[in-house]
Amino acid sequence: MPEPDAQAIGPAVTVVADDDSEIVAYDFGGQGPPLLLVHATGFHAHTLSQLAGALRLRFHLHAVDLRAHGLSRAAADWQGDWGAFGADLLAVVDRLGLDQPYGFGHSCGGASLLLAEESRPSTFRQLYCYEPVVPAVDEPLPPDIENPMSAGALRRREAFPSKADAEANYAAKAPLSELAPAVLHDYVEYGFETLEDGSVRLRCRRGDEARIYAYGQAHTAYRDLDRVRCPVTLAYGEEAGHFDEALYSDLATRLARSEVVGFAGLGHFGPLEDPERIARAVIQAADSPPA
Repeated sequence: MPEPDAQAIGPAVTVVADDDSEIVAYDFGGQGPPLLLVHATGFHAHTLSQLAGALRLRFHLHAVDLRAHGLSRAAADWQGDWGAFGADLLAVVDRLGLDQPYGFGHSCGGASLLLAEESRPSTFRQLYCYEPVVPAVDEPLPPDIENPMSAGALRRREAFPSKADAEANYAAKAPLSELAPAVLHDYVEYGFETLEDGSVRLRCRRGDEARIYAYGQAHTAYRDLDRVRCPVTLAYGEEAGHFDEALYSDLATRLARSEVVGFAGLGHFGPLEDPERIARAVIQAADSPPA
């Protein structure tokens, strides 16, 4: 069982999945009903800690490291299918005793929340999904390890002499230079492990990240959207280009209660670029749920 970093925001709990993967969940504190935070591919729970800080007066925040990310460990035979992410979130909800929590998910995290709700309708009170990766395909496509995102992940630099070197490297070039400085610091602080020689290495290994991207169109989130029972906000960054209003308007027609919200000036990393702005939107959606 992995031990939480000394600087973790709150107590960490390890949930063992059916395939023996180990999923680490954190208590980020706060007051009010529970809200579960789920990060994007290649990131980890603590990249959403700035968002959590802006939400603590409205919610009690919990967050997870998805399998193969952060301190969580994936089973050796897991190939990258996203259905496991949804099942892991349900296991975390059950282990923590969360009664119809709110959910916030970014990118893969948003798709994972939808998969969880589809698998067990009415698990969540409300979902806020920022650019969830839900391709408009009625049946899952085969996994594609040759896609550009997987190829990019396989080229990613995994090791640096120190965390300071890693942070300076990312701050100097896109896309991670787009992150708010505090978010970038959290990404490096909790996203790297220190090796015996003192150098640091990404916890989310590039091979795992590539496999996850390979399954980005190989899941059933779009097909089963009609199983979602809770209100859903589908948000996108107007500067992103990869995901747009047309895509999410299509998804919204398959949901019982939903709204589509665009954010001018933000891209795919919107929750990591401007956590306070996104937090205000999450609170507004909770106070006035989609009809």
